[in-house]
Amino acid sequence: MKVLLLGQHGQVSQELQRTLQGTSELTVLGHAQLDLAQPELIRQHVLRLRPELIINAAAHTAVDQAESEPERAFAINATAPGILAEAAAELGAPLIHYSTDYVFDGRKAEPYCESDATHPLSVYGRSKLAGEQAIQAVGGMHLILRTSWVYSLHGKNFLLTMQRLLQERENLSVVDDQIGAPTWAGTIAQATAQLIE
Repeated sequence: MKVLLLGQHGQVSQELQRTLQGTSELTVLGHAQLDLAQPELIRQHVLRLRPELIINAAAHTAVDQAESEPERAFAINATAPGILAEAAAELGAPLIHYSTDYVFDGRKAEPYCESDATHPLSVYGRSKLAGEQAIQAVGGMHLILRTSWVYSLHGKNFLLTMQRLLQERENLSVVDDQIGAPTWAGTIAQATAQLIE
């Protein structure tokens, strides 16, 4: 199967590359090969490659930075997924897209489920929700997976930051007003691989 994976250096993408290696004809595009903030390039790249499956593991994930550059966050997280969905539908290819728990406001006292009402509080959350909605509006074959607190042995994540700070400092102060479900990037990759077997 010809698989197009977007987001070359992200935590989930790197695990997907390792997991899918040898099981499919995998083409991986990072920012250097395809800037998702330039929507006019996306469709032509996808149609030229003619994948049988598109996996969008690319995103503008710098939550705080998104507040100061909302146009870029929306281009990558909202506009690009919609264009990917259109190209996938044109090719008859399914699209797997990763979203986030930031589409919720965090006020629910128990775990969220897919059918809960969304209410993002940040530019990042609003842009990711807009991406989900753009994909759904196209109506092609798609699967949207919402992840939270992704961590792995590479990239930037809470686990690696805490490990580094424990080496550098004698005492740590950490916020304790957030509740989440840390998700190992390898588990996301394994679940995705099982979906496409």
